[in-house]
Amino acid sequence: MKIEHSPLQGCFLLKPAVFEDERGLFCETFNAQVFEKKTNLYINFVQDNQSISSYGVIRGMHFQTGEMAQAKLVRVVEGKVLDIVVDLRKDSKTFGQHYSVILTAESFTQLFVPRGFAHGFITLSKRSVFAYKCDNYYDTASEGGIIYNDGTLNLDWQLPTEDIIISEKDKQLPTFKEVTQ
Repeated sequence: MKIEHSPLQGCFLLKPAVFEDERGLFCETFNAQVFEKKTNLYINFVQDNQSISSYGVIRGMHFQTGEMAQAKLVRVVEGKVLDIVVDLRKDSKTFGQHYSVILTAESFTQLFVPRGFAHGFITLSKRSVFAYKCDNYYDTASEGGIIYNDGTLNLDWQLPTEDIIISEKDKQLPTFKEVTQ
């Protein structure tokens, strides 16, 4: 497994080796020993989640706070998404910066999102199946978010506004400035 640094502190791209032959293919999507050796981070994933979304659906920008904050390892099982993360850690060198990456089922590339980041994605294909591992359990009281079209962050979702589908709940999220003050 190849692990690459993203521009954001503590955020990594994981690219597993893929072995193909006449039967199909095999890849190891995560190995804790390799991850720890290459990142100096010990992660104990305790919850796996999966969503199915249609073209133009944005899920995000979400995070959990305090003791229930979550690190995530995200990947696309089917389709294509634009995945975006924002560093919300005030003591980080990359606080307030964001990073985006295209994730596809064909590439097997995964994104490790550390605790203290907001995370979201938009489906760029007809349909996506998105899976992620979390190192902490979901807790409703600890959830937070940032509005997808925040003027400070100016995130590029790569689709025209008229093609975007977002939940009523996510349309009501606060701005980056409101979250980080």
